[in-house]
Amino acid sequence: MKFRVGYELQYEFPQSTPVILLLNVHFTRVADLAMPDHILVDPGVSISGYRDGFGNWCSRILAPKGHVLISADSIVRDTGQPDPVVSHAEQVRVEALPEETLVFLLASRFCDSDRLLDLAWALFGTTEPGWARVQAVSDFVHRHITFGYEHARVTRTASEAYQERCGVCRDYAHLAVAFCRALNIPARYCTGYLSDVGMPLPHPPGDFAAWFEAYLGGQWYTFDPRNNVPRIGRILMARGRDAADVAISTTFGPNTLQSFRVWTDEITGRIE
Repeated sequence: MKFRVGYELQYEFPQSTPVILLLNVHFTRVADLAMPDHILVDPGVSISGYRDGFGNWCSRILAPKGHVLISADSIVRDTGQPDPVVSHAEQVRVEALPEETLVFLLASRFCDSDRLLDLAWALFGTTEPGWARVQAVSDFVHRHITFGYEHARVTRTASEAYQERCGVCRDYAHLAVAFCRALNIPARYCTGYLSDVGMPLPHPPGDFAAWFEAYLGGQWYTFDPRNNVPRIGRILMARGRDAADVAISTTFGPNTLQSFRVWTDEITGRIE
């Protein structure tokens, strides 16, 4: 199965402004690229890159004053299989966890698990440790939060999402991650493309999606409390502690995002 993925971000900058972009397909999926996902900037500027502490590929530009279009259009091969469900995956004791997972047990800017510690154990402490416990978290968050783009707020923490009971996909992921960390389960925030293959119409407008991965049975597994069903065509872009680590763009100056368009479309015919 192949997907055409891409985006168009149109900004207005009142002055020359440094920008960091996390807009490339994750290095673990680079071998699946049938067409490079080069970032294009109009007007043209130089782009430099680096790897952050989580292995994500980051791009740096100095956006010029005025209207700036940032875009990409690529093709990605995919197995066409839904997210795996491994119900026998066991929780790993903290003392047996690999060192690289430990940072994903800690509270972070948006996943304030320290504020949710008692609540997490009251809600999920009697569930079976392992996959069943993480699924119980995902089920709860899916029911607890009402989705709506009008509810989006970039400063909302996991504990605030619990209290306010509304948000967008990042809020679902933040709350689930915070609960998992409070339960001693390493959990990391993920962002990327998500197709609508296999989903009933009507589909919402295209957008980047957020989900999370939990460390169980010696590996990382995908959970998606926003949708809460295994999905096809999930294409990772970045991972981190929370949304602050993987923002698609971080701008160091005033700006206006004038339009935003994302696509993840299955390719059913021949590619010319």
